[in-house]
Amino acid sequence: APVARDSGMRSPPRRIAGGRPVIRSLLYLAGLQASRRDPAFAAFRARLEAAGKRPKQAIIAVARKLLTVLNAMLRDAKDYATANP
Repeated sequence: APVARDSGMRSPPRRIAGGRPVIRSLLYLAGLQASRRDPAFAAFRARLEAAGKRPKQAIIAVARKLLTVLNAMLRDAKDYATANP
C-alpha cells in the first residue's frame, strides 16, 4: 500500500512499502517486460502514460493487470494465447 510522507503543504510521490519485497520486485520486472514485448500490455501502458500517469506508475498498473491475467489463466486452466488481458 502507498505510504504517505506528507509534511504540511509538501506532498511528494507516495512510495510502496511492506508486503513481500521479492514478489513485488518480480512482478515489477514482469510488468516491465510485458509492457515492452506484448502488444496488449504495451497499449495499456501507453494509454495510461497518455492519460498522465508517470512511467513507473504505469508499469505497476501493468504488473497488477498481468497478475490478474495469470490468476484467471490458472483458474480457467487456459494458455496465454486464449487469455484476454
